[in-house]
Amino acid sequence: MSTSRTTLQDVGAAPGAGVLETRLTGLSAEEFARDVWARKPLLTRRVSDFSDLFSAEAVDELISRRGLRTPFLRVAKDGATLPDATFTSSAGVGATISDQLDDTALWRAFADGATLVLQALQRTWGPVGEFGARLSAQLGHPVQANAYVTPPQSRGFDAHYDVHDVFVLQIAGTKRWLVHEPVHPDPLRDQPWTDHRSAVAEAARGAAHLDTVLEPGDVLYLPRGWLHAAEALGGVSVHLTLGIHTWTRYALAEQLAQAALAALRDDPWMRSTLPLGVDGPDGELGMIREHLLAAVTKADPAPLFHRARRGQGRPAPLGPLAQLTAVDGLGPDTPVRLRAALEARLEGPRLTTRVGWLDFSEADLPSVSRLLDGEARAAGDLGVALVGRLLRAGVLVPAGE
Repeated sequence: MSTSRTTLQDVGAAPGAGVLETRLTGLSAEEFARDVWARKPLLTRRVSDFSDLFSAEAVDELISRRGLRTPFLRVAKDGATLPDATFTSSAGVGATISDQLDDTALWRAFADGATLVLQALQRTWGPVGEFGARLSAQLGHPVQANAYVTPPQSRGFDAHYDVHDVFVLQIAGTKRWLVHEPVHPDPLRDQPWTDHRSAVAEAARGAAHLDTVLEPGDVLYLPRGWLHAAEALGGVSVHLTLGIHTWTRYALAEQLAQAALAALRDDPWMRSTLPLGVDGPDGELGMIREHLLAAVTKADPAPLFHRARRGQGRPAPLGPLAQLTAVDGLGPDTPVRLRAALEARLEGPRLTTRVGWLDFSEADLPSVSRLLDGEARAAGDLGVALVGRLLRAGVLVPAGE
């Protein structure tokens, strides 16, 4: 079997290492990038205790007490997803929204063998959200988190592949995983496994690349495109799936083409009408191709890239009451820092972030530049008026937050 493995005695990381090294792989970031990332699965045994991130108690809390709505949960059984109406209802007086989770219906479905999938946990469960944000910052790719809660001896989904990389973190119980090599390597976002349904089914009948049982503390990394199916064994299984929505060269090519086409809109010749009597494009394609190639050569896709990155995530949570307290108590000694996960970028006099943009005077730019490293600083060292403006904009937060 060609899958790389690390065992308990392999797990260790240098001081200051990120979550990739300390809690997911036991490899250095350099080793993971060189030998594993986007290339092959990696199984790591007992790498970490994940009880601080998620638990069976967290599942019950989210389903029964948080008033979650669809699509924060979906339900699957025997390879099919159940209709939302079978597990949602109104929550009564003062909460009559009709698509809130119905805990009684979910209990009955779960007892009947259905898998519960808590989706987008980075938005609903704080520890998972914070962990995902740290991993995203380390990898440079957006991270989304789901939890899969499977009753004993049940299988929620048939063999399939994902269009994003995943880290599977076993939280409770055990689950058997069958992993097969891709039938369509490195699929793009719009190339789901259902486009290759027959090839996936045929490959899943063959010998597995990896046949293993995950126990609490184990982690399985799968690049996008690798086929997988999982089944709970003797008890309830709970695992977290961290989906890494990877940027691809194709995505950059799309943005390069968009930037070039935007520039061609300002070219009067490109906007001109084709001559009368044109039967086809042959007579025009040569010149158009020259203009397009010139535009691609000059195009700068960076603004589109960073705008897309900002749109694929959310900044760290912001408490309005704590923020108001910081504004009201602002003084020279007030410690502040850049709000986490803002994707802040200074472009000339403009600071662009996930919460909007701000323009600054030449005098303020050095202070703004210093803030981008995320370190805590006293308001007086930056300029109290500037700090007040950035606190009100939700760009800075109290350093203790």
